Amino acid sequence: MKNPQKNKYLKTVNNLIFSIMTTQDASKLLESLSTETTNKSEIKIHEKFIRILNKLNNRDFTESEIKSIETELDSLNLKAYSKNRKKYFTNALSEFENYLKNTFSLISKGYYVNRGISLGMTFGIIIGITLLSSLERSMGIGLGVSLGMLIGLTIGRIMESKANEAGKVL
Repeated sequence: MKNPQKNKYLKTVNNLIFSIMTTQDASKLLESLSTETTNKSEIKIHEKFIRILNKLNNRDFTESEIKSIETELDSLNLKAYSKNRKKYFTNALSEFENYLKNTFSLISKGYYVNRGISLGMTFGIIIGITLLSSLERSMGIGLGVSLGMLIGLTIGRIMESKANEAGKVL
């Protein structure tokens, strides 16, 4: 005697198991989308996504970590993109990078440098207004921003090299 609810449950479990997107599936999908479009900025997003996926394939992850990455890729729903593909994949890439950063402490190249420069510019404006106020206001702000960018760039490069040595840069 067969149990119809048990069969329904098994079908659902099988569909979940076989529908999870692997990194290879995502790479193939993105490669095919790159060939379909002529928009250069969209192609760059696809290529960056593919590079990250390829670097993940070259890393040693445990079985549970691989399943976690595949589940995250599946939740991004890359197959169901909307009309504005560039915006959709930009958001998906950003979400995936945040997931990798938060879960595995993996960052993309230039992450700390970009953060350092932006923070340096922000604090540079404040330094320019407060400390360099004896100069003409625009000159003080300009010097403060330049100084802040230089300091932020230096700190960002130092942090980037430490992350690279630790193998945390994709």
